[in-house]
Amino acid sequence: MAFFVSTFILLVTVAMANLLAQWVPISKNYLALGAGIVVALMPSLNQLVLPFENDIFMMLILAPLLFFEGQVTPMVKVGKGIPSILGTAFILAIVSAIVVTVGVHQGFAVGLPLALVMVAISTPTDATAFESVITGRKISQRLGDQLKMESLFNDATGLILLQAGLIWVKTSEFSFGQNLVKLLVSALGGAFVGGILAVAFMLFRQALVRTEGNVISSQTLVYLLTPIIIYLVAERLDVSGIIAVVVAGLIHNGEANSSRFTAPRQMYLGTQLMNFSSEILNGGVFVILGISLERIVQSQHQQMFQSLDWLWLGLMIYGGLLICRLVYAYGFAMKRQWLNSWVFALGGVHGTVTLAMTFSIAGMVSTFWFRQVILVETVVIVLSMLVPTILFRWLLPQDGDALVKDEILARIRQEMTAVGIQRVQELDLPAAVKRLVVYDLQDQTKTNPLRSYLRRWRGIISHREAINFLQSRDQRWAMMQAFASERAFLTEQARQHVVDVALLHDVYTEVLMSEALVVDPYSRMV
Repeated sequence: MAFFVSTFILLVTVAMANLLAQWVPISKNYLALGAGIVVALMPSLNQLVLPFENDIFMMLILAPLLFFEGQVTPMVKVGKGIPSILGTAFILAIVSAIVVTVGVHQGFAVGLPLALVMVAISTPTDATAFESVITGRKISQRLGDQLKMESLFNDATGLILLQAGLIWVKTSEFSFGQNLVKLLVSALGGAFVGGILAVAFMLFRQALVRTEGNVISSQTLVYLLTPIIIYLVAERLDVSGIIAVVVAGLIHNGEANSSRFTAPRQMYLGTQLMNFSSEILNGGVFVILGISLERIVQSQHQQMFQSLDWLWLGLMIYGGLLICRLVYAYGFAMKRQWLNSWVFALGGVHGTVTLAMTFSIAGMVSTFWFRQVILVETVVIVLSMLVPTILFRWLLPQDGDALVKDEILARIRQEMTAVGIQRVQELDLPAAVKRLVVYDLQDQTKTNPLRSYLRRWRGIISHREAINFLQSRDQRWAMMQAFASERAFLTEQARQHVVDVALLHDVYTEVLMSEALVVDPYSRMV
């Protein structure tokens, strides 16, 4: 029951943050972060939310999220970006970890094992957190892809480095060769396990979908459980579950593009569930981060003011990793372009993966150092999000298209709906049928006030607006005529390049979905 209540509070908080984001010109991820802090500040709610559980977070939130992110990434793009992935997710991560670890050891007299533990936790970057710091800004497609690929694959590097540091703390022995071999085995093993299991799931579902025994609900459940199963199997085999689910997502991208029309309803449902789940999980990640950060401050506030070593350590780790990223970008990734190099360096944003790794070391180091590590990683997370949010206002141009998108969409819908209504008025139909159809078409622009909706609702439930079978048939026919006219209007707008085609596709899709509600026997309402 406690788990259900905790999950319910998190989901409601995500929903409220997403709603607020429609009126507040701030990234909804930041709003979710703030909402999490508010929940943690309210004792009555805070006590109902369970403590952070690393295993549950990795299995039920991070694994599906990375799976979905991998699924929207074409395998061809990954193939072309292998040199970049190897450079950023592995070489850059390892070299920067070594450099900063030595710097922390020399600058603060922290033992090398503990220094490696702190730096390893700060190694993984977070694509979701990066999206929140570039909201409203334009970034090149190539640079954005590089940062996304890095974040998809460098989690495994950070985890292996963390394991090496913890073994070093426990045994006072460190073997670079053995740890390098373990990293390769974990990464390659994770890719192999994820690939094999993903292909097995894919072949099973594709064989089933081509039979009369295909059941959409069963197929969808298998699809949603796929990342969790693959993650658990990979972790049980002692290879990287993170890389396993990423590779599985990449394989499913190819599947989706190869069988879109075998079972259209199943494909559409799966796509919508993926988009819905991604949005909820993204919001949940930042709500959890906000709650966790507030709890850290509450529990550690005495130690925070006894000594500021945690602050200087956090500043040095973040600054050291930032400089390493800048040097790498300028010398290798960005071909000596200072602007792009700075964007790449600042794009190494940290989030809940860092937080999850922090809590995973509980009981493996002394209580004093565990508290220190929590505070240090809190500084790293906050700085990695706050600094680029501020600096990108000068480094990146504003996304002007995003500012006027809503106005353009509203205008297109108004003009399109007028065309559909005009077509209905031209038809030889009873006035009652025309009135109902026009009302439905006006809903496309959200111009029907609430009082009109209530009047329509009362009329339907009281049977005052009930129509006979022939009128129902005429109503469907009239709406199909209207939708056909609207689609023709949008096609002409695209042909004349009046507005961006992507915006027209957005509205065109809404028209097709509306038409499906009318003609689809499984969902039509009239």
